[in-house]
Amino acid sequence: MRRDSALRRTLGVHGVRAALVAAWLVSWEVSARHWIDPFYYSMPSKIWDRLAGWFTDGTSQGSIWEQISYTLQEAVAGFALGAAGGVVLGVALGRGRFLSDVCAPFIKAVNAIPRIILASLFIIWFGLGMQSKIATAFVLVFFAVFFNAFQGAREVDRNLVNNARILGAGRFQVLWTIVVPSATSWILASLHSAFGFAIIGAIVGEYTGADKGLGLLINHSQGTFDAAGIYAGMIIITVLALLAEWLLTLLEGRLLRWRPAAAGHDVQI
Repeated sequence: MRRDSALRRTLGVHGVRAALVAAWLVSWEVSARHWIDPFYYSMPSKIWDRLAGWFTDGTSQGSIWEQISYTLQEAVAGFALGAAGGVVLGVALGRGRFLSDVCAPFIKAVNAIPRIILASLFIIWFGLGMQSKIATAFVLVFFAVFFNAFQGAREVDRNLVNNARILGAGRFQVLWTIVVPSATSWILASLHSAFGFAIIGAIVGEYTGADKGLGLLINHSQGTFDAAGIYAGMIIITVLALLAEWLLTLLEGRLLRWRPAAAGHDVQI
């Protein structure tokens, strides 16, 4: 009975979602044909035609798969480097009070710099190639992960740490067996948004200056007043981000199997 109820609820949720999307697309299409100017706002049918053309005939910059691959490589590399750096430094400063007090104003100052300015600097430093986009993605991911890792390391139960030290655990053992597992949920929570930031970093870097990538396609579409091309690029980026979110959710489920299920765990946003 419970399984049937859950299945009906799942089907109902997906049905309402599909109906909302369909209503939105139909209203947009009808509005563009009768009331609003499709030159500025485009319409779903034109966006579909643009996507179909990109995947069958290619884009003005070459194969669409090459553009997707280029952006994904930048995002994945920036995500991996930024997540690793954010976790290591976040945990280290979270457990080292003196070091965190020394570094705090510098970290806050760098975090306050607008990312578009850093993207421009990276273009000057590293050129139009992949390195400048990876650097931009790295910066966005690093701070998203760092602050969560830092807070997670600070939130570790002091009694648990003290008991481990009484039993003879060294600093590294406490860090590896208590601090890191306790901060894992904080870190994994930050990774969900961090990959989105990695894609944003890659796109912003490509939009600022590049010779390949989805950001370049969007920039070119803007330059030619091709609203359908801009929407098409947005859709591809959204699909990539949702696929990454799905994979990270699977990873989180595997790494946090030991944690008891929380009340209301079936509600997902």
